[in-house]
Amino acid sequence: MHVYLTARDCLDGLSRQSRLISTDDKQFADQVWVCPEKKFQQIVGFGGAFTEAAAITWQKLSPVRQDEVLKNYFDSEQGHSYSLCRVHMNSCDFSLGNYAHVEEPGDVDLNSFNIDRDRQALLPFIKAAQKVAKQPIKLLASPWSPPAWMKSNGQMNHGGFLLPEFRHAWAQCFVRFIQAYANEGVPVWAVSVQNEPAATQRWDSCIYSAEEERDFVRDHLGPALAAAGLGHVKIVIWDHNRDHLVQRASVVYSDPEAAKYVWGAGFHWYGEAHFEQVQLTHDAWPDKQLLFTEGCQEGGPHTGSWNLGERYAHNIINDLNRWTVGWIDWNLMLDETGGPNHVGNLCSAPILANTVNDTLMHQSSYYYLGHFSRFIKPGAQRVLCAASRQDLQSTAFANPDGSVAVVVMNRTDQAIAFALKLGIETAATELPPHSIATYLTNSV
Repeated sequence: MHVYLTARDCLDGLSRQSRLISTDDKQFADQVWVCPEKKFQQIVGFGGAFTEAAAITWQKLSPVRQDEVLKNYFDSEQGHSYSLCRVHMNSCDFSLGNYAHVEEPGDVDLNSFNIDRDRQALLPFIKAAQKVAKQPIKLLASPWSPPAWMKSNGQMNHGGFLLPEFRHAWAQCFVRFIQAYANEGVPVWAVSVQNEPAATQRWDSCIYSAEEERDFVRDHLGPALAAAGLGHVKIVIWDHNRDHLVQRASVVYSDPEAAKYVWGAGFHWYGEAHFEQVQLTHDAWPDKQLLFTEGCQEGGPHTGSWNLGERYAHNIINDLNRWTVGWIDWNLMLDETGGPNHVGNLCSAPILANTVNDTLMHQSSYYYLGHFSRFIKPGAQRVLCAASRQDLQSTAFANPDGSVAVVVMNRTDQAIAFALKLGIETAATELPPHSIATYLTNSV
C-alpha cells in the first residue's frame, strides 16, 4: 500500500511515506479493519466554493501564483483533483457588496436580467479552473437572497421572506441563471433553494419555513426547471445546519409532488455536530441523497492553526460514514485578513493569500482535505471500515479503478500503532500525534 501522511510535527503535508508491507504479525491491540466487498454510497466528489471574494483575491495574485492555486485545487496529478464546487446566485457575505441579477424593481419578466457582475471575477476564476481540471466540475448554485424588491423587508440583508407574488419570477431567475452560465460554458449541476433558510443574518439572507420551501419547489422551481428543459439539474433542499435536517426533510419528502423534484438535502456544520441527523435522514429516506454544502472556520483567518485540519477531517469522516455523497468546503481562498467580506464576517480558508507580497499560505485544512479529494475519486463507493479504538477515526472507499483508499486520523497527543487489515492482508503501521494518513492500494 502507498502511504501519504500529514502530521503536525512533520515538515511536509501529504508527504509520501514508505510502502506498507504485508505481515503475519497479529499482535496488535488496535486495528482498522476494511472489507471491500461490502459497499455503500457512491461519491459525487469533493471541492470548495467559487465566491466573489475568492475570485477577487485570486485576480490580485501574479500569474505564477494564480496558476499555483489552480493546480493546488484542480490538477488531478499535482493537486486536490476537485470536481464538485459551489457558486452563489446574486451576492453573498463573501461578495464585495449586495447585488442581484435583476436589479430593476418590479421586473417580473426579467427583461433586465444579466450576469455582468459575475463576468468580472467569478466566471474568469471558474473558467480558469475548468482548463486545469482533467474532469468536469459539477457546480452547485445557491442563492443567499432574492433581489431586494422581491422581499418582505425590501433589502437583501437581515432576512425577510420572498413575497408570494414574486415566487414565479424568482423561480424563473434560477432558469435564467442556469441558462446564462451554460452560455458561458459553465454548466450548473444542481441548485439549492436557499442558503441557510432558517437564519436571519446581517448579510444576504432570506427566511423560508419548511412548508414554504416545499411549496416553492413543488409549485414553482421544479416545474420551471422542467418546462425549460432543465429537469436534469438537481434540486437540493435545506442547505443549513445538521440540527434540523430530519425535520426539514420530513416536511418536503412527505409531499410526493414536491419530493419528485428533489434530489437530496444539503447541510452545513455550524453549531452542534449532530451527525446522527445525517444517518437518520438516510435511514428514513434512503432514495434521497445527502450533500455537505458548506463549512469553514469562522472568526478570522486562524493562520497556522492545526485545529483547522482536524476539524475538517473529523466532519468529513463522520459525514461520509453516514451516507454523504459529496463534501463542499466554503471559500476556495481568501486574503490574509480572512476576507474580503462586505459585512466583516471574516473566516479562514484552506489557502490564504497575502496580496501585498504575492505569497500563498496553505493552512492545515488544505492538507487534510487533500487526504480525501486526491484519493477518493468520483464514482468511488464507501466500503465497510471499522476501527477497534475510538481515537482512530477512519473511512474507506473502493475507487472505479479498483484501488482502495483508507483514511485514518489520530487527534491525540500520542502516537498510535495499529494493524491495518484489508481483506486477508494485514500490515503494521503507526500514526504520529495529530496526524492523518491515506493508505492506497494499487489499481486493478
